[in-house]
Amino acid sequence: MGEKTTIAGYHGEGEIPVYVARPAQQSEAAIIVVPEIFGVNEGIRQKCESWAKLGYTAVAPDIFWRFAPGVELNPDVPEQMQEAFGYFQQYDANDGVKDIEAVIRWLRHEQAVDNVGLVGFCLGGRLAYMAATRTDIDASVGYYGVMIDQMLDESHAIANPLMLHIPTEDHFVGPEAQKAIHDALGPNPKVTLHDYAGLDHGFAAEMGNRRNEEGAQLADGRTREFFAQHLKQ
Repeated sequence: MGEKTTIAGYHGEGEIPVYVARPAQQSEAAIIVVPEIFGVNEGIRQKCESWAKLGYTAVAPDIFWRFAPGVELNPDVPEQMQEAFGYFQQYDANDGVKDIEAVIRWLRHEQAVDNVGLVGFCLGGRLAYMAATRTDIDASVGYYGVMIDQMLDESHAIANPLMLHIPTEDHFVGPEAQKAIHDALGPNPKVTLHDYAGLDHGFAAEMGNRRNEEGAQLADGRTREFFAQHLKQ
């Protein structure tokens, strides 16, 4: 089982709460698991545990720690969904990149992990893209990332492999936004795009009403292969 701890924030900016799951043996690679707008809930912790079983050190940062530390929400509960939307409105994704930088530094300098990847979901999927354009993350994967179409002017800075999972019926990322992503990123040799026909936002959640088992298994298998290729030595 993993543990909750804290790590130093970017340039000493507070202490970031994180959930850490460790493999049985010392790992040379790590996965940063960036949650949706529902906090480091049971589903995110399960994702960390799954990565640890595959030999990775897995770390999930509490992205809302500045104003709602420790929050855990269930997207299947309408009131909690609305609470999550409120946190999303307060959130500054630029702070999220700082937190990712802090986790990368902690993994490389204090945990002796050479290769660091990142997988994010929803808002975390947006941060996966931002990590690819703004940090030296070794590889990143975004599931149904929101607002990426509004940041495509940063795509020239993608230096390391990026994979995006795009459900075609995503009610938060419409057809025009999806087309913009394909048009801008499709030709980029560093980027791999996968469409999931007929699936909606949240299809790869570990549990709950949004999960589509076939789609989740397909996307997660592709993600595992991607990290095995780009992170394992």
